[in-house]
Amino acid sequence: MDITVHTAVLPHDDPDASLAFYRDVLGFEVRGDVGQGRMRWITVGPAGGAGTSVLLAPPASDPGVTEAERRTIAEMMAKGTYGWILLAAPDLDAVFEKVQAGGTEVVQEPIEQPYGIRDCAFRDPAGNLIRIQELRGSGV
Repeated sequence: MDITVHTAVLPHDDPDASLAFYRDVLGFEVRGDVGQGRMRWITVGPAGGAGTSVLLAPPASDPGVTEAERRTIAEMMAKGTYGWILLAAPDLDAVFEKVQAGGTEVVQEPIEQPYGIRDCAFRDPAGNLIRIQELRGSGV
């Protein structure tokens, strides 16, 4: 089988703030932006075209989600426990400096982990945990 990861989904509660973060701070390109107001689905990804995208979507927009579930999702987003993604970059320190300069909430500065990777962590405007690991010679 030839299967690839096409899109990962993260929630947003402020599409303009999320768009500014992913576009202006991380340098992702905007691949799509549909909807209006807070009900916008924004697709972003690393500049240069092809590859996996991140869909920034309004949480609990599915009509099958109950009001109680919507409240739970909102509470989890506020705590930063609802969504997360793992990214990678060859120059972790440069990425960290740019993200930190953007006023982003830092969760963990770059550090060598005991399990063999070096990474950092921060939160996007919706509270999603973003971990970035350093790419090394083996590609991981």
